Amino acid sequence: MSEFQQSTEEIQKVDHYLDSGFKIKYVYENLSGMFVEFARQDEVTLLQILTADARKYFSAKLQEQTLLQ
Repeated sequence: MSEFQQSTEEIQKVDHYLDSGFKIKYVYENLSGMFVEFARQDEVTLLQILTADARKYFSAKLQEQTLLQ
């Protein structure tokens, strides 16, 4: 899979969770990528983001969420 395709898929997953009412609860980053925990009521899910473009996109979404709180 190309870097572009992988970035697009990761961005779509971030959008899907946020559009489904999930909020960003916890972020952990290491050499294996960025791990994002999304939470909605009693439901929690974990997403690993590997590509730089998707990480940048996620960072913008995190800032949006922080500003809206």
